[in-house]
Amino acid sequence: MKKNNLWMKLASLTLLSVLLLTACGPKADDAKANNSANANQAEQTEEAKPEKEAAKTDDEFKAQFTFNGSSTLAPVISAISTDFIEEYETWDKVKSDMPKDNISIYVSAGGSGAGVKSVLDGTSDFGMIARELKDEERENLEDLKEYKLGIDALTISVNPENPIVELKNKNLTKDEIVKIFSGEYKKWSDIDASLPDTDIVVVTRDLSGGVHEVFQKKIMGETEVTESAIQAPSMGALVTKIIENPNAIGYASYGMVGQNEGKLIPMDVDGVSPTEANILDESYIISRPLIAIRSGEPTASEQAFIDYLQSDKGTETIKEMGFVPIP
Repeated sequence: MKKNNLWMKLASLTLLSVLLLTACGPKADDAKANNSANANQAEQTEEAKPEKEAAKTDDEFKAQFTFNGSSTLAPVISAISTDFIEEYETWDKVKSDMPKDNISIYVSAGGSGAGVKSVLDGTSDFGMIARELKDEERENLEDLKEYKLGIDALTISVNPENPIVELKNKNLTKDEIVKIFSGEYKKWSDIDASLPDTDIVVVTRDLSGGVHEVFQKKIMGETEVTESAIQAPSMGALVTKIIENPNAIGYASYGMVGQNEGKLIPMDVDGVSPTEANILDESYIISRPLIAIRSGEPTASEQAFIDYLQSDKGTETIKEMGFVPIP
């Protein structure tokens, strides 16, 4: 489900709040020469302009563009961007009628809500979303374009040393999960008398964020999560809490479980395991889409990268990083 070398390559990238991925392009003297050539071409008549110049309009070509949003999806876009840039370096190598400009793709993680907002206010070209779009978001996003990239699931995960894994045969009912996360069950022994008489440590993401919204809707319903829950600032931080504490339980991303295989145990929910097949057919109920969005038609360069994201190469990276690609 993962490749160690890919994650070593991404380790430094995911620590940054904003990532700039750019190819090494022409030297400054070459850039000046290009600018001079462009100025001379501007004096030509419309009939004499080469077709390549037409691709340089703002509506049809952008040498650089930005992605903002989901911290789950950001490393995926970063990894595929790196592959795209290493393969092509400049836009003319992607498509011959594009200019010989450096490929630059900015990726920043701020949450799904921030991704939507950045597209709405025009500060980002694409939003990265790890949940369903809300009705009001769809209404506000003019000429919305959605690009489905994959599916993630939230697994109810515990530390491997927690005896509940063997006692419950790696299974919890939806009712038990609600009672654990609401605080009705305060100690593990409240679930079963044979379990340790120690406090249950509930770990969640930000209760106002998109990830928790999925969990609230699919599992909790009208029941609120306990006020004593630890609200982790990122999915990575949530997973770390579970790995470090035998008494912790939280909803870990399916992709993150794959990246930390053996370090935490995903429990079945009502007897249904969080497997790729069960996530795809929605029999495992805590799933969420991974999508990129934008407002309006993409430029030729943006469309070229979207095509790459949804290509066999992009899909393979999505799978390598622990997520379920769109079939």
